[in-house]
Amino acid sequence: MHRIAYLERESIRADVRRPAFPHDWVEYPRTVPAELDARLAGVTIAIVNKLPFTAELIGRLPDLKMIAVAATGTNNVDLAACQARGIVVSNIRGYARQTVPEHALALLMALSRNLVAYRASVQDGRWQRSDQFCFFDHPIRDLHGQTLGVIGSGDLGDGFARLAEALGMTVLKAERKCAATVRPGYTAFDRVIAESDAISLHCPLTPDTRHLIGAAELAAMKPTALLINTARGGLVDEAALAAALRAGTIGGAGFDVLTEEPPKDDNPLLAPDVLALPNFILTPHVAWASAPAMQALADQLIDNVEAFARGEPRNRVA
Repeated sequence: MHRIAYLERESIRADVRRPAFPHDWVEYPRTVPAELDARLAGVTIAIVNKLPFTAELIGRLPDLKMIAVAATGTNNVDLAACQARGIVVSNIRGYARQTVPEHALALLMALSRNLVAYRASVQDGRWQRSDQFCFFDHPIRDLHGQTLGVIGSGDLGDGFARLAEALGMTVLKAERKCAATVRPGYTAFDRVIAESDAISLHCPLTPDTRHLIGAAELAAMKPTALLINTARGGLVDEAALAAALRAGTIGGAGFDVLTEEPPKDDNPLLAPDVLALPNFILTPHVAWASAPAMQALADQLIDNVEAFARGEPRNRVA
C-alpha cells in the first residue's frame, strides 16, 4: 500500500481530494529541508512544491517511487537522479492558461497607464489641489498599436499573445537566443529585444535561460520599453534591472517572481528606492493563484497520483 506525504499543503488553497486507491496519507502545512529525511521515511509518493529534492536526498530514500510536483516548474528536483533510480516525476500543466496571462496583462496595463503614479498622486492630494477636473502629471500610452515581444511560446506565452492581439498589439514571438536559424512564425531574439515596446517572459528557467535578460539586453531595449516577468526570477539579472530602473534607461518593469523565494532583503529589486519607483511593480508570485486555477491544480495533482498508481503515469518529466 502506498504511503503518501504532502509536504507543503499550505502552498495552495483548494480542496485536495484523497486518491481513490488504498493508501496512507500524511500532510504537513509546510516543511523545511532539514525535516525531509524524517518525513519521507517509508514514503512511496511525495507531493512537493518548491522543496529541493537533491540527488543526495533521493539516494537516502529507498522507498520513494514517485514525486508529484504541485507546480509546473521542476527545477527544484534532480531529474537525472530520479531517472537513474526509476522514480517517476510528474508535474502540473495547463492549469494557469487564463490566470497567468491575465496577471501579466494587468501588470502591462498598470505600467502603460501609470496607475501606480496616479494613485500615489491622489493619495498625496494632488487632485484635490488641481485647478481643473483632472491633471496630466504622468504620461499615459495605449497598448493598441504597440509591439509586444513574447519570449516563451507555450500555453502561457501564447495565451498572453492572444490577449495582446485582441487589444490591437503586434506580437513578435522570439526565437531562442543565439539560435542559428529562425523558425517560421518566430522573430530573431535580438530583433525582438530591439523593436518591442513591451517584452513578456514565459519560458522555463534552465541553465540556458538563466539571465536571459541581462545588462546587454536591457541596454538594447527601447528606453521606453516595459519588461514583464511572470515566469521565473532567474531569467533576469536582477542587479542589472535595478540599475536600469534607477538610471531611467528602461520604461518600467512588472515582476511576479524573484530569483530566490521567499526573497532575502538584499535582493536588488527589494531596495527601498527601487520599490518606491512608480514604474516598477512587484507582486509576490501570485499570478498563478486565482481560486479556479488553484482548484484545477489540486485536481490535476491527484489525477497524476492516481494515474501513477494505475501503472499509467502521466505528465512525466522523468
